[in-house]
Amino acid sequence: MAAKPQGVQWDLKSYFPEFNGPEMLRFKKKLAADVAALQKKAAKLAPLSAETAADWEKLLLAAEDTETRLGHVFSYVTCLESAHANKEEYSAESAKLYSLASEYSKFGVDLLRAFKHVPENIFSAFIKRIKLAPVHHYLRRVRAQAKHTMTPAEEKLTADLGVDGFQSWDRLYSKISSKLEFNMSWPDGRKERLPISRWRALMSDSDRKVGRAAFESGNLAWAGIEDTCAAALNAISGTRLTLYRHRGIKHFLDQSLFGAGIKQETLDAMYAAVHKNIDSVREIMRVKAGAMDRKAIAFFEREAPLPLKDSKLYTWEEGSAKVKAAFNRSYPDLGRYYADFLENRCLESEARGGKRPGAFCTGSNLTGEQQVYMTFNGSLGDVNTIAHEIGHAWHSHLLKGMRPWAREYPMTLAETASIFGEHILAEGVQADPCVSDEQKLIMLDEYLTGAAVTILDITVRFEFEKAFHEERSKGEVSVARLKELMTGAQRRVFGDALEPGGEDPLFWASKLHFYMTGVSFYNFPYTFGFLLAATLFGKFKAEGPSFLPKYEAFLRLTGSDTVENVALRSIGADLTTPLFWETAIKGLREPLARYKKLLAAARIPA
Repeated sequence: MAAKPQGVQWDLKSYFPEFNGPEMLRFKKKLAADVAALQKKAAKLAPLSAETAADWEKLLLAAEDTETRLGHVFSYVTCLESAHANKEEYSAESAKLYSLASEYSKFGVDLLRAFKHVPENIFSAFIKRIKLAPVHHYLRRVRAQAKHTMTPAEEKLTADLGVDGFQSWDRLYSKISSKLEFNMSWPDGRKERLPISRWRALMSDSDRKVGRAAFESGNLAWAGIEDTCAAALNAISGTRLTLYRHRGIKHFLDQSLFGAGIKQETLDAMYAAVHKNIDSVREIMRVKAGAMDRKAIAFFEREAPLPLKDSKLYTWEEGSAKVKAAFNRSYPDLGRYYADFLENRCLESEARGGKRPGAFCTGSNLTGEQQVYMTFNGSLGDVNTIAHEIGHAWHSHLLKGMRPWAREYPMTLAETASIFGEHILAEGVQADPCVSDEQKLIMLDEYLTGAAVTILDITVRFEFEKAFHEERSKGEVSVARLKELMTGAQRRVFGDALEPGGEDPLFWASKLHFYMTGVSFYNFPYTFGFLLAATLFGKFKAEGPSFLPKYEAFLRLTGSDTVENVALRSIGADLTTPLFWETAIKGLREPLARYKKLLAAARIPA
């Protein structure tokens, strides 16, 4: 009999004693006043010079404090909105905060103006001031961004137009896609009208007949709105390319690389390693297909687990204990941190109605606390989620003593600690005699499938988006051409691991990431983060506990230097060479060998 899933609830009183109580209302009132004051003072202040340096220093220190308080209330409301998705007052509060954040962003326009033409000697002296030196990397990034801006009036107009123009395409896509429904034709002949939110989970069902039925039924629905999706995609990319041109940004990848904190040379090195070793990653998918008496997989089932018949569910206490035991065995400081995390009720895992799906780690730079949100239903995947999110929390905990602007790290480094936490758990599970071979196989299947998806699927997205932007710079791209670009990328990257006719020509329409106006190329940082974390864990396994101080130094540097320098300064690694990235890909051979061994002894239903 399956164990009953359980969970714990968090305590958010460290943010505010009560939602919109007297303390919170006073906090928000002062925050709004300070945002307005910042805007007013910055707009009147002349650009940075020897004469204005003291005034800009005061404004920057005030801005850092204001941003910290804005993040504090944002984190609190996000927690409430996620845990109580059916309460409209929380979503309404979230909308108000986004408006306030938009107002705060206008201060940033004047800051960019102040930094744009300042001579290097003036700027270098400025960021060496005692109170600014700890955030010099952040300020240098602001200055680099300032060099690619329009006039302040144009930038503020762009910010205002973004709400009803550029960002509206994102909102339009979200609205039509969230309301989309499809007619599911179940393998047993049943017909059912389902929301598109069910689609991806059904495609990843361990029963491949269910997955194929969902894929085919769902894509009929996406085909019904393909013209609208194409219009939104073309508009988003077209606007972005136009702004790049007016801001003097030469290539569409430049802004994404800047946001990721890496050089083109580093990205090229990573993808050189990926393509050189891609067949070893395809082998993961071929092995899965072989376990089901097939030669390859279809694109829609790339994330689907093997149909392993093991229904074991863990209680919350059992699952949490496995994480704690794995941490204590390999990384005692992390184990103690997790124990304190639970003691302080910083984790929300209870399985109940009214919660949003998903998992995340959030926190406040004002109080230095972290909070983890998830829903624990008892699967081994849920146990893995605990380790993943606590890894994020540990990263932020290590940055706790640093200035808020020195705690901001790029997406390329955002998943390092979380994936490192997953690796620690996986090692613990594989070494645990109380865990059955079936469960070990399930966890290996999840890990290797995730690795293959992160390397192959994400590379498909990157190659598609790159090709799309190249063609969009010459004019609008048709629906037919979007399909060709997508299927071509899938076929090139997956190779013979993708069965003939197994492409998904509408993946460009169904993947939300392509429609996010806040960031472009929301793909390669995932591959980057996975391979980086895997390499770090490989060093940990080779060097043992003596590696942990280097690892923690790595995490502490993540908001204080370029990605390349973080790696060089902490672990002596050169990220601009393909050899660094090849190490992680080759590291998949050992778990793949174990996977094959366990598969040979397992019974895979036909």
